[in-house]
Amino acid sequence: MRLAALDADAGAALRVIAYFDGLAENRAGLQAIVRGAAVLAGCPARLDDRSRRVHVRVDPAGRAAPDPSAVDERWMRTPVVPDASAILWLERIGEAGPVEAMILERAAGAARAVLDRTRGRAPSADPALVELIVDASAPPEVRRQAAASMRLSESGRFRAAALPSGPRVVPAGATSAIAGRTGIGPAEAPPELPSPAAGSRAGIGPAVAPGDLPASYAAARIALRFAADGTAEDPGPTVVRHEDLGGLALLADLPDTAEVPDLRALDHATAAGPWVLSTLHALAEAGSLRAAATASRLHHSTFQDRITRAEHLLGWTIRDPHGRLRLQLALALRRLRRHPPT
Repeated sequence: MRLAALDADAGAALRVIAYFDGLAENRAGLQAIVRGAAVLAGCPARLDDRSRRVHVRVDPAGRAAPDPSAVDERWMRTPVVPDASAILWLERIGEAGPVEAMILERAAGAARAVLDRTRGRAPSADPALVELIVDASAPPEVRRQAAASMRLSESGRFRAAALPSGPRVVPAGATSAIAGRTGIGPAEAPPELPSPAAGSRAGIGPAVAPGDLPASYAAARIALRFAADGTAEDPGPTVVRHEDLGGLALLADLPDTAEVPDLRALDHATAAGPWVLSTLHALAEAGSLRAAATASRLHHSTFQDRITRAEHLLGWTIRDPHGRLRLQLALALRRLRRHPPT
């Protein structure tokens, strides 16, 4: 803050450094890196990698905006790799100022790290291709080329998956093959999902043809919001399939500002102690009080006492079907509020 007060450009440059360092630490893909460059520079940014036939372009609002037109050599640019087969452009004519130069330098460095870890591997593992194939704003021809590069058969069926770290694409019959890698083609051995204890959340979209993967990814992003962290503060399934949600998926359309009395009552109840949330979740998931007590590793009478106290805190009974439904909806809404759309 002191440096920004003395020198605005120097302060802005430090913020640019911190931003791209964060992307690198989270192993962001090319789309996220180019998006950062466009938003920070306030003009469209593009990355062209001739050797891989990868083209990523994002407008200043952060939206993917593929553009087949030729580049203007007067634009600000920097090579991403020494042989200049990949170049990062800021679509602004003139010499780069201090902040723009820093954006180009740090974005190129982050993009170089992505290319270094993906060069020499199967093209299907390239994060830029995965981001393109699930991007509804990308032209169909661009997405078709990305699918071909990933060796996705047009007659095959694939699922898009949404993870906090970005999209994945897996064969329809390999829904356990999500995590650890950016994308896999049908010829690759799928990696296993991490255990729930690892805290890795995932939403899985429906099985579709390659051309419909943007719709599958949109559904996967909704499912991701219903996926729990698998912790004491957020118990529940860490992997959720969109088709298993049914009508619950409609809850994702509710604005976060909507007043829901049952959700407010749930927040009040859970504030009474860490045991409340685990008790309510166990009852909502189990078929009976006895089964919930067993899942909670508690004696039946002890669990009943906890339910009685929880009902008092909530203000409604949760032992009959109607009350349990209210509880299940409140828990689902709580998870949606914890995981806003990205």
